[in-house]
Amino acid sequence: MMRTTRRGVMMAAASTALLPRLSVSAADAYDVPMQGDVRIIHQTDTHANARPVRFREPNQNIGVGAARGRPPHLVGKNFLKMYHMQSGTRAAHAFMFLDFEQLAHRFGRLGGFAAMKTVIDTLRAGAGAGRSLLLDGGDLCQGTGVADLTGGLSMVTLGNLLGIDAMTGHWEFTYGQDGLGKIIKALRGTFIAQNVFLSAEAGMMGVAAFDQTTGQVFPPYVIRELGRYRVGVIGQAFPYVPIAHPRRFVPDWRFGIRAGNLQKMIDELRQTHKVDAVLLLSHNGMAVDLKLAAQVTGLDIILGGHTHDAVPAPVLVKNAGGTTIVTNAGAAGKFIAVLDLELGKGRLKDLHYRLLPIYTDRIKPDAVVRDAIEAAEAPHRAMLDETLATTEVLLYRRNNFYGSVDQVIMDALREEMDAQIAFSPGFRWGNSFLSGSVLTMGDLLTETAITYPMVYVSMMTGAAIKAMMEDVCDNLFNPNPYYQQGGDMIRVGGMNYACAPAKLIGHRISGMVLDNGETVEAGKTYKVVSWASVSLPQTGTPVWAVVAANLKRRKIVRLIKPNQVKLIGVAGNPGYAV
Repeated sequence: MMRTTRRGVMMAAASTALLPRLSVSAADAYDVPMQGDVRIIHQTDTHANARPVRFREPNQNIGVGAARGRPPHLVGKNFLKMYHMQSGTRAAHAFMFLDFEQLAHRFGRLGGFAAMKTVIDTLRAGAGAGRSLLLDGGDLCQGTGVADLTGGLSMVTLGNLLGIDAMTGHWEFTYGQDGLGKIIKALRGTFIAQNVFLSAEAGMMGVAAFDQTTGQVFPPYVIRELGRYRVGVIGQAFPYVPIAHPRRFVPDWRFGIRAGNLQKMIDELRQTHKVDAVLLLSHNGMAVDLKLAAQVTGLDIILGGHTHDAVPAPVLVKNAGGTTIVTNAGAAGKFIAVLDLELGKGRLKDLHYRLLPIYTDRIKPDAVVRDAIEAAEAPHRAMLDETLATTEVLLYRRNNFYGSVDQVIMDALREEMDAQIAFSPGFRWGNSFLSGSVLTMGDLLTETAITYPMVYVSMMTGAAIKAMMEDVCDNLFNPNPYYQQGGDMIRVGGMNYACAPAKLIGHRISGMVLDNGETVEAGKTYKVVSWASVSLPQTGTPVWAVVAANLKRRKIVRLIKPNQVKLIGVAGNPGYAV
């Protein structure tokens, strides 16, 4: 049964033989009564947003095939109906793109580590001493200029102040093996990942690993005594690091989903260590987590991340051993998930789940964390505060096919590099800016701060452009979740096209037409500009420098001719709204 109370607090309950009283709340009341024996606090994909943010949720999160209309592939009114939320409320605004600018002015920003610290401390106090864990699902250390300049270490300092007990990773790997080593050394909690192993060559050369015999690079799990119970938490790092990012960052390490090894770790925790609950701290993405939950047994809960899906209610997945609960806790520091576990000997009896939007106007910021943020930013203040331009339009990124932030980047690249077509990666991180906002260099870096940012120009045939776009689109809509890497579609500037998400690779992209009306021909060559290459050497100018120069000259951000993607076969899809 699901209902909305008078206070706009969404409550849900689902009944199964395993979980007779699963309760869910998306409230902004932070003194949450303890309803179990153990409290798990989960954050993920904060992307170094130490400060409070605005982050517009997508109006395109299209599911195809079996995923159509199932969480997380719901937007707009379909989302509100599914979770019994009322439009215009605080809860709806946190989870929803509808009336975004109007409600953003009304309710203000969300997240920020100083507010998160206050909430986390309140939640831990409510659980009682020694009965809570704070878990970070990865992408803690990347996403802002300060994080990039410090190799992610500024965020480790803040994570330590929050009290992170364990974390796994994704963008942390883009600081390289040595850079990640520094992050792990500075982290007071434990970095866990069951799915990263040494290559055969690295193993023979004696490269360091957590387990030299198996080649397992990191501790696969942690076990914690929480009150009268033992809880095991397994780490699942992003499985596709050497594909989605330059392989040179992790030359000695091999990744993958590794469901077989995960099952081995689950069995080890249950049979050897006699834990009472097994959790997976995952950076797979929700589609992968849902499939994985159906394949392995003995896993109680997946704490999911990577795809930035804020899903108010867990999804229960049946498998040969019973039921696994899959959650996903959003992004950008907007949410903190609270899981109160009722435990018995060797089993999860019940779960009480809440996904809390972190509204900063309702929270007194922690002074120590606030001062630490100021201290990290202070050496870079002049650069971060440099004014670039004022935007006349809402700028946002997260959407399957189009983000106005990326349009601004691509327009600048095309103009500065005199190119016909521009591409920008389908990153899901990056903040939103209301019309009338003054954009600073720090703001631009929240959209571009990565360790491989260089701009490059190439000549590509129309056939090569289509093939590349088909490949990226398949990453998003392949019917097999294990072939989905979790990003959005590559952004295209200077060219409009059509896409049929439900078709198979090679048949999704059509109707490619340049801004001047010229049809893109397979055998013709075009000048293309892009950034963040995973294969080319990083020489040239970083994207933020190119875009900053363009914005300072323009002074006003206007989207004169935004590029269009005509979507075919999505009418009525619950994951699509205009």
